[in-house]
Amino acid sequence: MTDTTAGNWAEDLELIRRAAREAGDVALGYFGRSPEVWWKNEGRSPVSAADFAANDRLETLLRVARPAYGWLSEETDDDPARLACKTLFVVDPIDGTRAFINGEATWCVSVAVVHRGRPVAGVLYAPALGEEFMAVAGGAAQKNGVEICTSQPRPGEARRIAVAEEMLRRFDDGFRSTLHRIRHVPSLAYRLAMVADGRIDGTVVMRNSHDWDLAAADLILERAGGRLVGLDRLPLAYNRQGVTHGVLCAGAEHLLESLVRGLASG
Repeated sequence: MTDTTAGNWAEDLELIRRAAREAGDVALGYFGRSPEVWWKNEGRSPVSAADFAANDRLETLLRVARPAYGWLSEETDDDPARLACKTLFVVDPIDGTRAFINGEATWCVSVAVVHRGRPVAGVLYAPALGEEFMAVAGGAAQKNGVEICTSQPRPGEARRIAVAEEMLRRFDDGFRSTLHRIRHVPSLAYRLAMVADGRIDGTVVMRNSHDWDLAAADLILERAGGRLVGLDRLPLAYNRQGVTHGVLCAGAEHLLESLVRGLASG
């Protein structure tokens, strides 16, 4: 059972907050300056010099501060030793690398502390936007130091949702007519933060997202009153041998069940 007492993880939250800010400032030094780019996963995913520099800063700060914690990062070769760790850092040095490379501001540093399979502290730092989201187990979600919460029902108004066209087509016509699809948000973590602060009501995450895309934002959304779940309606488990996930739904409570039901039956 995950310990959900905020005080137990407050020091870790402050640690990852400082680290995320430093890494974000490192990445910001490359932003808009055409950093060198490589392609991984058979040419499907870009990675830049900024990703590696931010990852190096995070790893130096965090692993020195908590040598007993495991480590899982998009830009570090996976070490199976993490599976024996009850607690670990789960890191994406730049979530939204494509946006970063294209000069779009919607990217963030994502850092989480995961304990016994669930996040207990999480920070998303978006330096180009001047935004910082954070949460600790048992505490409130915050954006720039102000408590946030998911949206409330708005009778008669369309629900704002981030969803790919191919996923939108899986919903029946009646439910689709109640939705307003927003412009694509390139950073998955930031998209979940938008649900947490009520700018959108929900989102659908296509299969093959990773622990590092989700862990920090998952906690922030949960502490803001929303949920991120699979089509089985269960919360996600992190730090498994495989770190990818199937189709997921995230949303405020007034929309989430309808999203899951629509996709599960579609």
